[in-house]
Amino acid sequence: MLRIKADKVSLQYQNKAVLKNVSFELEGEKIYGLLGRNGAGKTSLLSILAAFVKQTNGSITVDGEPVFENAKVMEQIVFIRDVKLDDESGRVNKYIKDLSIFRPNFDLDYAERLIKRFKIPTDTEISKLSRGMQSAFHAIIGLASRCPITIFDEAYLGMDAPAREIFYEEVLNDFMEHPRTIILSTHLISEMESMFEEVLIIDQGEMILHEEAETLRESGVSVTGAVEAVDHFVHGKHILKEQVLGGTKLVMIYGQLSEKEREEAKAMQLTLGPITLQELFIHLTKEDKQ
Repeated sequence: MLRIKADKVSLQYQNKAVLKNVSFELEGEKIYGLLGRNGAGKTSLLSILAAFVKQTNGSITVDGEPVFENAKVMEQIVFIRDVKLDDESGRVNKYIKDLSIFRPNFDLDYAERLIKRFKIPTDTEISKLSRGMQSAFHAIIGLASRCPITIFDEAYLGMDAPAREIFYEEVLNDFMEHPRTIILSTHLISEMESMFEEVLIIDQGEMILHEEAETLRESGVSVTGAVEAVDHFVHGKHILKEQVLGGTKLVMIYGQLSEKEREEAKAMQLTLGPITLQELFIHLTKEDKQ
Protein backbone atom coordinates (compact mmCIF):
# COMPACT_ATOMS: atom_id res chain seq x y z
CA MET A 1 0.00 0.00 0.00
CA LEU A 2 1.63 3.20 -1.22
CA ARG A 3 1.09 6.51 0.55
CA ILE A 4 0.94 9.66 -1.56
CA LYS A 5 1.78 13.00 -0.01
CA ALA A 6 1.62 16.40 -1.66
CA ASP A 7 3.11 19.29 0.29
CA LYS A 8 2.43 22.85 -0.92
CA VAL A 9 2.65 21.86 -4.57
CA SER A 10 2.60 24.82 -6.95
CA LEU A 11 2.91 24.95 -10.71
CA GLN A 12 3.42 28.03 -12.83
CA TYR A 13 3.38 28.34 -16.60
CA GLN A 14 4.99 31.61 -17.63
CA ASN A 15 3.05 34.16 -15.54
CA LYS A 16 0.04 31.95 -14.75
CA ALA A 17 -0.28 30.07 -11.46
CA VAL A 18 -1.90 26.75 -12.43
CA LEU A 19 -1.61 25.17 -8.96
CA LYS A 20 -1.29 27.07 -5.70
CA ASN A 21 0.09 25.40 -2.55
CA VAL A 22 -1.83 22.14 -2.97
CA SER A 23 -1.43 19.74 -0.04
CA PHE A 24 -3.07 16.37 0.66
CA GLU A 25 -2.32 12.80 1.74
CA LEU A 26 -3.77 9.60 0.25
CA GLU A 27 -3.22 6.52 2.35
CA GLY A 28 -3.82 4.05 -0.46
CA GLU A 29 -6.10 1.16 -1.49
CA LYS A 30 -9.13 3.37 -1.94
CA ILE A 31 -11.02 4.83 -4.87
CA TYR A 32 -10.58 8.59 -4.82
CA GLY A 33 -12.59 11.13 -6.77
CA LEU A 34 -10.68 14.23 -7.89
CA LEU A 35 -13.30 16.77 -8.84
CA GLY A 36 -12.94 20.12 -10.52
CA ARG A 37 -14.35 22.19 -13.32
CA ASN A 38 -12.62 22.39 -16.68
CA GLY A 39 -9.35 24.26 -16.22
CA ALA A 40 -9.34 23.85 -12.42
CA GLY A 41 -5.92 22.16 -12.42
CA LYS A 42 -6.86 18.47 -12.17
CA THR A 43 -4.75 17.29 -15.11
CA SER A 44 -1.79 19.44 -14.06
CA LEU A 45 -1.85 17.96 -10.56
CA LEU A 46 -2.13 14.40 -11.84
CA SER A 47 0.63 15.02 -14.39
CA ILE A 48 2.94 15.97 -11.52
CA LEU A 49 1.93 12.84 -9.58
CA ALA A 50 2.62 10.71 -12.66
CA ALA A 51 6.02 12.43 -13.19
CA PHE A 52 5.03 13.88 -16.56
CA VAL A 53 5.61 17.39 -15.24
CA LYS A 54 7.81 18.77 -12.46
CA GLN A 55 6.19 21.10 -9.96
CA THR A 56 7.51 24.66 -9.63
CA ASN A 57 7.50 24.54 -5.83
CA GLY A 58 6.63 22.09 -3.08
CA SER A 59 6.96 18.30 -3.19
CA ILE A 60 4.99 15.22 -4.08
CA THR A 61 6.15 11.83 -2.82
CA VAL A 62 5.12 8.18 -2.89
CA ASP A 63 6.14 6.39 0.30
CA GLY A 64 8.49 9.26 1.03
CA GLU A 65 10.27 9.14 -2.33
CA PRO A 66 10.03 11.94 -4.89
CA VAL A 67 8.27 10.93 -8.08
CA PHE A 68 9.97 12.98 -10.78
CA GLU A 69 12.73 11.09 -12.64
CA ASN A 70 12.42 8.20 -10.17
CA ALA A 71 12.09 5.02 -12.24
CA LYS A 72 11.32 2.85 -9.22
CA VAL A 73 8.28 4.94 -8.34
CA MET A 74 7.19 5.68 -11.89
CA GLU A 75 6.69 2.01 -12.75
CA GLN A 76 4.18 1.83 -9.90
CA ILE A 77 1.97 4.48 -11.55
CA VAL A 78 -0.18 4.39 -14.66
CA PHE A 79 -1.72 7.64 -15.90
CA ILE A 80 -4.60 7.23 -18.36
CA ARG A 81 -5.89 10.24 -20.29
CA ASP A 82 -8.36 10.45 -23.13
CA VAL A 83 -5.87 11.32 -25.85
CA LYS A 84 -6.17 10.39 -29.51
CA LEU A 85 -4.15 7.48 -30.83
CA ASP A 86 -4.36 8.59 -34.45
CA ASP A 87 -0.59 8.63 -34.84
CA GLU A 88 -0.01 5.21 -33.28
CA SER A 89 0.86 2.25 -35.48
CA GLY A 90 0.24 -1.45 -35.01
CA ARG A 91 -2.82 -3.60 -34.53
CA VAL A 92 -4.68 -3.84 -31.23
CA ASN A 93 -3.52 -7.34 -30.27
CA LYS A 94 0.17 -6.64 -30.96
CA TYR A 95 0.05 -3.19 -29.34
CA ILE A 96 -1.34 -4.58 -26.09
CA LYS A 97 1.23 -7.41 -26.00
CA ASP A 98 4.12 -5.03 -26.61
CA LEU A 99 2.83 -2.69 -23.92
CA SER A 100 2.55 -5.49 -21.35
CA ILE A 101 6.33 -5.99 -21.46
CA PHE A 102 6.90 -2.64 -19.78
CA ARG A 103 4.37 -3.13 -16.98
CA PRO A 104 5.44 -5.68 -14.33
CA ASN A 105 1.89 -6.28 -13.06
CA PHE A 106 0.18 -6.31 -16.45
CA ASP A 107 -2.47 -9.04 -16.78
CA LEU A 108 -2.62 -9.89 -20.47
CA ASP A 109 -5.47 -12.38 -20.05
CA TYR A 110 -7.56 -9.75 -18.31
CA ALA A 111 -6.76 -7.23 -21.04
CA GLU A 112 -7.91 -9.69 -23.71
CA ARG A 113 -11.16 -10.32 -21.81
CA LEU A 114 -11.75 -6.57 -21.60
CA ILE A 115 -11.07 -6.16 -25.31
CA LYS A 116 -13.81 -8.71 -25.99
CA ARG A 117 -16.17 -7.08 -23.51
CA PHE A 118 -15.72 -3.65 -25.07
CA LYS A 119 -16.05 -5.27 -28.52
CA ILE A 120 -12.77 -3.86 -29.84
CA PRO A 121 -11.63 -5.60 -33.06
CA THR A 122 -8.18 -7.04 -32.36
CA ASP A 123 -6.98 -7.07 -35.95
CA THR A 124 -7.63 -3.35 -36.48
CA GLU A 125 -4.96 -0.67 -36.54
CA ILE A 126 -4.99 1.40 -33.34
CA SER A 127 -5.21 4.61 -35.37
CA LYS A 128 -8.33 3.33 -37.18
CA LEU A 129 -10.37 2.78 -34.02
CA SER A 130 -13.26 5.16 -33.38
CA ARG A 131 -12.87 7.72 -30.61
CA GLY A 132 -15.12 5.67 -28.34
CA MET A 133 -13.06 2.53 -28.91
CA GLN A 134 -9.82 4.45 -28.35
CA SER A 135 -11.20 5.66 -25.01
CA ALA A 136 -12.14 2.11 -24.08
CA PHE A 137 -8.70 0.92 -25.13
CA HIS A 138 -7.09 3.49 -22.81
CA ALA A 139 -9.30 2.22 -19.98
CA ILE A 140 -8.24 -1.36 -20.71
CA ILE A 141 -4.58 -0.41 -20.43
CA GLY A 142 -5.20 1.31 -17.10
CA LEU A 143 -7.14 -1.58 -15.61
CA ALA A 144 -4.95 -4.40 -16.91
CA SER A 145 -1.72 -2.68 -15.85
CA ARG A 146 -2.78 -3.28 -12.22
CA CYS A 147 -0.41 -0.56 -11.04
CA PRO A 148 -0.49 0.21 -7.30
CA ILE A 149 -1.42 3.76 -8.29
CA THR A 150 -3.89 3.87 -11.18
CA ILE A 151 -5.05 7.25 -12.46
CA PHE A 152 -7.92 7.84 -14.88
CA ASP A 153 -8.09 11.47 -15.96
CA GLU A 154 -11.46 12.00 -17.69
CA ALA A 155 -10.77 8.65 -19.36
CA TYR A 156 -14.42 7.91 -20.12
CA LEU A 157 -15.17 11.06 -22.17
CA GLY A 158 -15.25 9.39 -25.56
CA MET A 159 -17.29 6.35 -24.46
CA ASP A 160 -21.00 5.96 -25.01
CA ALA A 161 -23.30 5.13 -22.07
CA PRO A 162 -23.05 1.31 -22.33
CA ALA A 163 -19.24 1.46 -22.51
CA ARG A 164 -19.11 3.78 -19.50
CA GLU A 165 -21.23 1.34 -17.52
CA ILE A 166 -18.80 -1.46 -18.38
CA PHE A 167 -15.91 0.76 -17.31
CA TYR A 168 -17.47 1.60 -13.93
CA GLU A 169 -18.32 -2.04 -13.29
CA GLU A 170 -14.82 -3.22 -14.15
CA VAL A 171 -13.19 -0.56 -11.97
CA LEU A 172 -15.21 -1.69 -8.95
CA ASN A 173 -14.85 -5.42 -9.60
CA ASP A 174 -11.13 -5.31 -10.27
CA PHE A 175 -10.53 -3.03 -7.29
CA MET A 176 -12.24 -5.58 -5.03
CA GLU A 177 -10.07 -8.40 -6.39
CA HIS A 178 -6.86 -6.36 -6.62
CA PRO A 179 -7.00 -3.45 -4.14
CA ARG A 180 -4.90 -0.45 -5.09
CA THR A 181 -5.08 3.32 -5.18
CA ILE A 182 -7.42 4.39 -7.97
CA ILE A 183 -7.87 8.08 -8.71
CA LEU A 184 -10.80 9.04 -10.92
CA SER A 185 -10.64 12.62 -12.15
CA THR A 186 -13.87 14.09 -13.45
CA HIS A 187 -16.06 17.16 -13.67
CA LEU A 188 -19.13 15.02 -14.47
CA ILE A 189 -20.04 13.44 -11.18
CA SER A 190 -23.55 11.99 -11.17
CA GLU A 191 -22.60 8.68 -12.82
CA MET A 192 -19.50 8.09 -10.70
CA GLU A 193 -20.12 9.53 -7.25
CA SER A 194 -21.22 6.22 -5.71
CA MET A 195 -17.74 4.79 -6.45
CA PHE A 196 -15.77 7.33 -4.43
CA GLU A 197 -14.49 6.55 -0.93
CA GLU A 198 -12.82 9.93 -0.57
CA VAL A 199 -13.33 13.13 -2.54
CA LEU A 200 -10.88 15.91 -3.33
CA ILE A 201 -12.15 19.12 -4.91
CA ILE A 202 -9.80 21.45 -6.70
CA ASP A 203 -10.95 24.89 -7.80
CA GLN A 204 -8.93 27.51 -9.65
CA GLY A 205 -5.69 25.74 -8.78
CA GLU A 206 -6.42 25.36 -5.07
CA MET A 207 -7.46 22.30 -3.07
CA ILE A 208 -10.64 23.48 -1.40
CA LEU A 209 -11.82 20.19 0.11
CA HIS A 210 -10.62 16.68 0.96
CA GLU A 211 -13.19 14.58 2.75
CA GLU A 212 -14.60 11.07 3.03
CA ALA A 213 -17.35 10.77 0.46
CA GLU A 214 -19.97 9.65 2.97
CA THR A 215 -19.18 12.54 5.31
CA LEU A 216 -19.38 14.95 2.39
CA ARG A 217 -22.74 13.59 1.29
CA GLU A 218 -24.06 14.15 4.81
CA SER A 219 -22.74 17.72 4.82
CA GLY A 220 -25.43 19.06 2.57
CA VAL A 221 -29.11 19.38 3.43
CA SER A 222 -32.10 20.68 1.52
CA VAL A 223 -34.72 22.52 3.55
CA THR A 224 -38.22 22.94 2.12
CA GLY A 225 -41.26 24.67 3.55
CA ALA A 226 -43.04 27.98 3.99
CA VAL A 227 -40.87 30.93 2.94
CA GLU A 228 -40.70 32.67 6.31
CA ALA A 229 -40.09 29.45 8.23
CA VAL A 230 -37.28 28.41 5.89
CA ASP A 231 -35.66 31.85 6.03
CA HIS A 232 -35.74 31.76 9.83
CA PHE A 233 -34.28 28.26 10.00
CA VAL A 234 -31.39 28.83 7.56
CA HIS A 235 -30.41 32.25 8.93
CA GLY A 236 -26.65 32.30 9.58
CA LYS A 237 -26.05 29.01 7.76
CA HIS A 238 -23.93 28.43 4.64
CA ILE A 239 -26.51 28.73 1.86
CA LEU A 240 -25.68 27.08 -1.46
CA LYS A 241 -28.87 27.66 -3.40
CA GLU A 242 -32.36 29.10 -2.99
CA GLN A 243 -35.54 28.51 -4.99
CA VAL A 244 -39.00 29.96 -4.41
CA LEU A 245 -42.22 28.66 -5.91
CA GLY A 246 -45.26 30.55 -4.71
CA GLY A 247 -45.32 30.35 -0.92
CA THR A 248 -42.83 27.47 -0.79
CA LYS A 249 -39.08 27.81 -0.60
CA LEU A 250 -36.24 25.32 -1.02
CA VAL A 251 -32.82 26.14 0.33
CA MET A 252 -29.70 23.98 0.06
CA ILE A 253 -27.26 24.46 2.91
CA TYR A 254 -23.72 23.22 3.46
CA GLY A 255 -23.02 21.90 6.94
CA GLN A 256 -24.31 19.09 9.15
CA LEU A 257 -27.38 19.67 11.29
CA SER A 258 -27.48 18.73 14.95
CA GLU A 259 -30.26 16.56 16.32
CA LYS A 260 -31.68 19.64 18.02
CA GLU A 261 -31.79 21.50 14.70
CA ARG A 262 -33.52 18.58 13.04
CA GLU A 263 -36.15 18.53 15.78
CA GLU A 264 -36.58 22.29 15.34
CA ALA A 265 -37.09 21.82 11.59
CA LYS A 266 -39.71 19.14 12.25
CA ALA A 267 -41.55 21.43 14.70
CA MET A 268 -41.56 24.15 12.04
CA GLN A 269 -43.05 21.68 9.55
CA LEU A 270 -39.98 21.85 7.33
CA THR A 271 -38.89 18.96 5.15
CA LEU A 272 -35.21 18.00 5.22
CA GLY A 273 -33.62 16.07 2.39
CA PRO A 274 -30.23 15.00 1.06
CA ILE A 275 -28.12 16.83 -1.52
CA THR A 276 -26.23 14.91 -4.18
CA LEU A 277 -22.46 15.15 -4.40
CA GLN A 278 -22.86 16.78 -7.79
CA GLU A 279 -25.09 19.51 -6.35
CA LEU A 280 -22.57 20.18 -3.59
CA PHE A 281 -19.75 20.32 -6.11
CA ILE A 282 -21.57 22.75 -8.40
CA HIS A 283 -22.22 25.22 -5.63
CA LEU A 284 -18.86 24.87 -3.90
CA THR A 285 -17.09 25.72 -7.15
CA LYS A 286 -19.44 28.31 -8.63
CA GLU A 287 -17.74 31.29 -10.18
CA ASP A 288 -19.39 33.91 -7.99
CA LYS A 289 -18.76 32.25 -4.64
CA GLN A 290 -17.60 34.59 -1.93
